[in-house]
Amino acid sequence: MPELSLRRARTIIRKTLEHGTGAGMKPLSVIVLDAGGNIQAFERSDGASPGRFQIAHGKAYGAVMLGMAGTAQMARAEAQAYFIAAANAALDGRLIPVPGGVLVRDAKGRVLGAVGVTGDSSDNDAVAAKAGIEAVGLVAEV
Repeated sequence: MPELSLRRARTIIRKTLEHGTGAGMKPLSVIVLDAGGNIQAFERSDGASPGRFQIAHGKAYGAVMLGMAGTAQMARAEAQAYFIAAANAALDGRLIPVPGGVLVRDAKGRVLGAVGVTGDSSDNDAVAAKAGIEAVGLVAEV
């Protein structure tokens, strides 16, 4: 199974935070999970509220566990709320099905993990994650 190294995870976080700062976003929190849903790295910007860890984790966890990014999860929740509710129950209530949970893929389309970003609007969170992922030469599925 391909891996998402700690070095790349840290670079994704740094580039995501830099993008957020450059775009004038509110303080962000960023988590990177591997393909098994395990935490590779996390950082919370100065001024970000402490509960943002759980939100970032829920966004990324849902993406990697369901194999669909937060934007697709939100659309699925709007179309079939019962599916997302059932999936959330099956995964111990750890999903946050909104943009900002972004799948990380390699050039061959294999899922390497997911990035969860929170702190600004969900759409802006997803844009920041995409910038961080693409900065390390990987493919972001928002």
